[in-house]
Amino acid sequence: MRNVSIDLLDHTPRPVVAIGTDYSHGHLLPRHTHRRAQLLYGATGVMQVSTLDGSWVVPPQRAVWIPPGVAHEVLMLGVSTRSVYIEPGAVDLGDRCQVISVSPLMRHLLMEAVEIPLAYDERGRDGTLIGLLLHELARSTHLPLHIPLPVDARLLALCQGFVQRPDAHQSPQQWADQLHISLRTFNRLFRQQTGMSFSQWRQRACVVLALARLVVGEPVTRIALDFGYDSPAAFSTMFRRVLGQAPTAWLDGTR
Repeated sequence: MRNVSIDLLDHTPRPVVAIGTDYSHGHLLPRHTHRRAQLLYGATGVMQVSTLDGSWVVPPQRAVWIPPGVAHEVLMLGVSTRSVYIEPGAVDLGDRCQVISVSPLMRHLLMEAVEIPLAYDERGRDGTLIGLLLHELARSTHLPLHIPLPVDARLLALCQGFVQRPDAHQSPQQWADQLHISLRTFNRLFRQQTGMSFSQWRQRACVVLALARLVVGEPVTRIALDFGYDSPAAFSTMFRRVLGQAPTAWLDGTR
């Protein structure tokens, strides 16, 4: 089914229902929640998902898992989605959002799932298709495309400022000075709040923010200089360290 109401989905007596929706570039879905878990797959375009816990960038051909009841907003950048709503307990990928890989088989299952009736025959071919989709989802791989955000208000303001204007030259000492605490106290606080060291978080943020620009065709050189890297090579080295591939190789794989 395509472009149908979420209320209709919620009242469908099936553990899994799927719809497809096309969004205009720049369309924003305001913060909202779902009673069911949601697997949101972008067949085209880029999605930017935000919750109180952080931000995720979802490149083309990837998906984001959104647990039941988690408030989120989604910025759609030229996206055609395939969205699967799953009753709690049918499959569980955890209680926090995460970007996941989508295997070729799962991709075909998602495309097919939106074509079957909402009230599909659970014992027939369509029910088997949905069951296989859940099996593929359960074995999917988590991708490091999340920028965790702290709860501490002072540290949160600095992290949000960095997300708005990434700068690879910012140091933990500079942030510690702005918070009027020692470097040792800052490092302990930052890891407690984000689960990462400052250096790891800074690199992760730069990579995740770069992805949305790479997939719309911005050159690596421009992104590297905008983020404060001394050269495109330095940016590419950092990118490879985080994602295991250079920007151009990653982009080729996405295409």
